[in-house]
Amino acid sequence: MKAAQKNNKQTTKKLFSYIKKQLPLVVFSVLLAAAWVVLTLYIPVLTGDVIDLCVENGLTDLDAIVKILVKMGICIIGAAVSQWLLSVSNNRTAYKVGLNIREDAFMKMNRLPVGYFDSHARGDIMSRMTNDIEQVSDGLLMGFTNLFTGVLTILMTLVIMMILNPLIAAVVVVVTPVSLFVSAFIAKRSYSMFQKQSGTRGEQTAFINESIENQKAVNAYGMTGDRQGKFDEINGRMAKYSLRAIFYSSLVNPCTRFVNSLVYAGVGVFGAIAAVNGGITVGQLSIFLTYAGKYTKPFNEISGVITEFQNAFACAARVFEFLEEKELSDKASDNTAEVKDRENIVNIDHVSFSYVSEKPLIQDFNLKVKEGQKIAIVGPTGCGKTTLINLLMRFYDVNEGSIKLRGIDIREMSREELRQNVAMVLQDTWLRHGTVRENIALNSPEATDADIEEAARKAHALSFIKRLPAGFDTVLSENGDELSQGQKQLICIARVMLKTPPILILDEATSSIDTRTEIKIQKAFNTMMEGRTSFVVAHRLSTIQTADVILVMKSGNVIEMGNHEELMAKKGFYSELYYSQF
Repeated sequence: MKAAQKNNKQTTKKLFSYIKKQLPLVVFSVLLAAAWVVLTLYIPVLTGDVIDLCVENGLTDLDAIVKILVKMGICIIGAAVSQWLLSVSNNRTAYKVGLNIREDAFMKMNRLPVGYFDSHARGDIMSRMTNDIEQVSDGLLMGFTNLFTGVLTILMTLVIMMILNPLIAAVVVVVTPVSLFVSAFIAKRSYSMFQKQSGTRGEQTAFINESIENQKAVNAYGMTGDRQGKFDEINGRMAKYSLRAIFYSSLVNPCTRFVNSLVYAGVGVFGAIAAVNGGITVGQLSIFLTYAGKYTKPFNEISGVITEFQNAFACAARVFEFLEEKELSDKASDNTAEVKDRENIVNIDHVSFSYVSEKPLIQDFNLKVKEGQKIAIVGPTGCGKTTLINLLMRFYDVNEGSIKLRGIDIREMSREELRQNVAMVLQDTWLRHGTVRENIALNSPEATDADIEEAARKAHALSFIKRLPAGFDTVLSENGDELSQGQKQLICIARVMLKTPPILILDEATSSIDTRTEIKIQKAFNTMMEGRTSFVVAHRLSTIQTADVILVMKSGNVIEMGNHEELMAKKGFYSELYYSQF
């Protein structure tokens, strides 16, 4: 219970830090709310004066009534303008808060280590960045709209009633705490349900996203029934938590309305007695009855605000939990321009790394790479080849040891600075929604059409691109589903051909390409790698026979090292791999 209260305080504090950025708008909203409340509360006073002018002494003073009606008209117009401006101001405040949180969440996503995305469902992350932030904005909007005016109406109405007749006002004060107690009692129970609803919504989004991305596999393996059953189970929990949250929150309004009716009845009875005894006029009685309605109405609105706040706070807690995730350190070195190691461009010194501490992977790994060398990394699946590349790219930080680029620890460099020195072609391709031209020039926006076409030619992608409906201007959908896996990989290779920094990393770059095209691509790679340092991860050993150094990995360790001829002469693990393929 204490932990939950502590989390609620932290969530409130963080949420208010975003609201403070919109302080001028919040102050403007409070002033507009005060103006609206004052004007709307002054209208019943004018109405009471009109009633007294009509019933007192049996005479009707039309001139005085007209003057009062003019005042009422001015108040009504002023209240309408204030309410409109208040709505505009509240909308801007709520959506700017949502905008700032969403921007921070997206920036956070770009700063998180790859390991976070490996261990968290992407659909849940999407739900936090879209649905949950939207719920926070909606909750704040309703809160600002009803809370400012509601609280001010309650306070001002109570003050005026105390001035007019303290006894009748006391009736209101005595009954009011009952309404507050009922609201607080129900709110505590609805919050836990909104928390579960928000978490299950994220789980549901993740499951749907996973199913959409893998729909071909689901159909191919006949798993539609199994997936439907799993979805029904999640959907059932979602419905249960949603219904309970709605049930608890829906109790607030009728309960507070019942208490408010008691307030109205008490004011009516005591006011009538006072009017009969001459304590107040008929006009003042009408003022009290009107104020009783205006006093109790905000409690109903605030009860609705509490419900929305419960939902908004539950969603905000999930968003802030994401924003508090640990980031990779990303500091720029003051001396990165200075080359500290002129002999070795890459120095891997006593590096140890594991994804899970209980399962060691790479242990005490050492490697020195001279500029211009071609390093090939081979070994069975799961031996640590791609892990080593991930460490070089600093997708993960090493547990022990260091990796240095030109003598400077890559942890002392910003990731942007590091990756400006490295070009990478992955086994997994990624294309964004846009033209073929835009996808090739993804990392080189300054490239000309001639540069893009030349890169495509070098990557042997030009022929199939020209066969597309609009050539380089053909618009591809997300992930380029219109293309084959091999064609997508050729576009990714062309992207690297367009901009070649000092270090190249090819992680199974030709795995989805036919053998004939692979031979052509390999020649292009060899040309591209001349004078550059390159790391090549390969399963097909025919593609790395010309490498200067071949690292043979097994269970996270380098068990053999040398060029092709040296390793074949040893007749060890590498020669076994080689002969198993030929």
